[in-house]
Amino acid sequence: MDTSKHTLSTLFEQLGLAADEKSIEDFVTKYSPLPGEIALQDAPFWSESQSHFLEEGLEEDSDWAEVIDELDARMRH
Repeated sequence: MDTSKHTLSTLFEQLGLAADEKSIEDFVTKYSPLPGEIALQDAPFWSESQSHFLEEGLEEDSDWAEVIDELDARMRH
């Protein structure tokens, strides 16, 4: 069982995206602000598999949920 704490970097790695701090910041800057009426997992910039991973992580309140929520908050600013 994986008991390591997930971070934005590990989330981006899981999503198949560049996961260094600058790449994450560039991603957030490029796609922010995300309109309030669009759920993070429904944003048009995700692939189908990325969207599914995010949705499943939130719906199942998985160990990814906290860091997905952190990304969501960053995308709203």
